[in-house]
Amino acid sequence: MNRLPASRPLSRAILIALASAALAPSLASAQEGTVLNLGTVQARASAERDLSARSVFTSVDILGGDLLQQQKVDHSWELLMNAPGVQVTQFKMGTDAGRFSFRGFNGEGRINAVKLLIDGVPSNDNAGGMPYLDAVFPLDISAMEIVRGTNDARYGLHAIAGDVNVLTRQGGNDGQLSVTVGSFGTQDVQLAKGVENGAWSQNYFIGWRGTDGERDHAEGTQRSFAGKWFYTDPDGRWRAGLTSRYYKNAALEAGYLSYPQVQADPGQSPDYARDDRSERQTVQTALHLDGALASDWHWNAKAYQNDYRNQRWVTFTAGGAQQERFNDETHRGLILNTTWRPTTTLAELVLDAGVDGQWQDNPARRYRAVARERQATLRDWTFDLDTRGAYIQAVIRPFDALKIVPAYRVDRIYGDFHNVAAGTRAPVYDYGLIRQPKLSVSYDLGSRTVAYANWGRTFQIGSGNGAYRTQPGNLSPSINEGWETGLKWAPVQGLQARIAYWEQRASNEVATILGVNGSVGSNEVGNVGETLRRGWDAQLTWQASARWRAWASYSRQKAVIKAPDPSAPQTRGRQVENVPNWLANAGVEYTPTPDWTFSAWSNGQGDYFVERTNTLGRYGGYALLNLSATYRLDPRNSLALQLKNATDRLYVYAWYDSGASGYSPGDGRALYLSWTREL
Repeated sequence: MNRLPASRPLSRAILIALASAALAPSLASAQEGTVLNLGTVQARASAERDLSARSVFTSVDILGGDLLQQQKVDHSWELLMNAPGVQVTQFKMGTDAGRFSFRGFNGEGRINAVKLLIDGVPSNDNAGGMPYLDAVFPLDISAMEIVRGTNDARYGLHAIAGDVNVLTRQGGNDGQLSVTVGSFGTQDVQLAKGVENGAWSQNYFIGWRGTDGERDHAEGTQRSFAGKWFYTDPDGRWRAGLTSRYYKNAALEAGYLSYPQVQADPGQSPDYARDDRSERQTVQTALHLDGALASDWHWNAKAYQNDYRNQRWVTFTAGGAQQERFNDETHRGLILNTTWRPTTTLAELVLDAGVDGQWQDNPARRYRAVARERQATLRDWTFDLDTRGAYIQAVIRPFDALKIVPAYRVDRIYGDFHNVAAGTRAPVYDYGLIRQPKLSVSYDLGSRTVAYANWGRTFQIGSGNGAYRTQPGNLSPSINEGWETGLKWAPVQGLQARIAYWEQRASNEVATILGVNGSVGSNEVGNVGETLRRGWDAQLTWQASARWRAWASYSRQKAVIKAPDPSAPQTRGRQVENVPNWLANAGVEYTPTPDWTFSAWSNGQGDYFVERTNTLGRYGGYALLNLSATYRLDPRNSLALQLKNATDRLYVYAWYDSGASGYSPGDGRALYLSWTREL
């Protein structure tokens, strides 16, 4: 029996938010572009100065803060489990607990295909992972913008399948305090407060989360602090601000089990993992400046520094050696964008352009260890990776029903690699100027229906030493060319729906080598070959009446190796590992009185192959049921009771690498009680 990884549930707020997106809008507002909104998004002071994702791109989902802030999760990437078409992979191993991805890419870390931004600041590590996301606790989030596909020209490196921008609270004099206790020794405290006085605004957030974990040897503690300080010119001509966010996570690692061990006792921790643990610290600091050169010409700029430090002691299998993995990355960057809205005879014309640069300093070391004592050096690398990018795009609406968005982006990669242990150096591959044309089109077929399509190219380069000429010869970037077509419509009052078909082809895909056995070899990445991903997505939100609300989404996807690496001919025509063929979620909410709300929702995904020859079986399928009840004590206080995985379904994450395999069970049935107070 093959069962596997799971999802984090959905609080009452998800269904309230989804329902509010479906609240009997007028047909005109229901068809405002092709964006699907789930929840309420906080208005932001710079809204008119930025060309937002919803104004430009055709495959966009907006998750509102009221959907996200009340969810009870261990890690913030779990918030995307109910986003349409998003796959979340849960490792549940110390600080390396999980990731999300979409469009047929898995979240394992072999190929990190999503550009992450926090308040517009790039937030991936060198390999494309997302360590900075956990620093943003749910109560501090005002919205998430999800752009799927290859047609977003604003971002280059890591935006292989799209991007996600996490927007945090800004301005206002409101605040919230949330306290949660529950199963597995869970304790969670979050406090968000805004202070606004005249031209000055301040926002503060403090978060603390502790848990014993369902499994043995799985205790962990997370701490987060964030501050924002902004000044707005009284005449509204410019605005300047400083943002900073600190996060620390210290956790034990329960270790991977064999499948028979999972079936016998999913809560156990193998003896070989008794010395495994990890610590992670991230700091993000950014300066923001935006303004207007004229009434129709706006600009914004950001300068930032990201600091990421992770020290992990991990033993993947009973026969493997313990490894110490140490990363200490510093990324500095600049972003400048300008938007011009000239007066023309067209229904709308907007010109948008930008330049960006990032300078990475990345020490990466690995050691073979015994009881966290270093025995031998496996890796001692220091490498710089610098990127320069520029784009230009236009929003052209010749008449009200038609919107055309042509765009063009170019990127250039620089850098040097130093293998300290071997005493060798290597320059980055000569990738040349990486050209990425893009095009999006939408057309209103009527007051109820919008048809849309997009096409574009993105790129992938290797992570670690995979981007450098450590061997003779040169490599070109892997070019991902994708397209999508779909419809969004409102067939009846209160119902919004969207359906889309998409494909994405990679010219020469590479993937990170996990190196679980301790003999990591000389390479960070290995060649996969030419791949083709394709699928379709269907999603809807529906408010049947003032008391009943419902939502659902279903995605089919398949990732196939069309032309494999010459060393692996047996993978031709086979599926890429750890990509389930379907993803789904659905829910319903009932509000019998203004003070009571009851919700039920489920999440599921199909099985996946764990390796590229597809000969070792399929794992990973699950379907989870979650329930919640919320009671409003008074206008400022409420209590919520949430039951997650109500049927106590067994599910695990599975991996296979170099002859070894492992399984990590997800949480069983869990009950949480939350108190929230408006400040």
